[in-house]
Amino acid sequence: MAPDEAVVGCTGKLVLGTRGAGGPGEVLVRVRGGTETFLAWSDEPLERGTTVLVIESRGTRQVAVMAWTDPLLVDGDGGAR
Repeated sequence: MAPDEAVVGCTGKLVLGTRGAGGPGEVLVRVRGGTETFLAWSDEPLERGTTVLVIESRGTRQVAVMAWTDPLLVDGDGGAR
């Protein structure tokens, strides 16, 4: 199936942690005025609850993600505002 480009660049939260090359997790993404879940693949394992950025759509309800910290919500010392 064709990639879903609307989700690329969106952020979400992992509802099921990823296992890196060992397998996907599940991410809840804010997209199209609501939220949708996708299988989430990452290079390294990521824990449940991690905020992620969708960096690639892999077709039918599957995305590649990376851990994400919004730079606008972080102070100069690396902590949250």
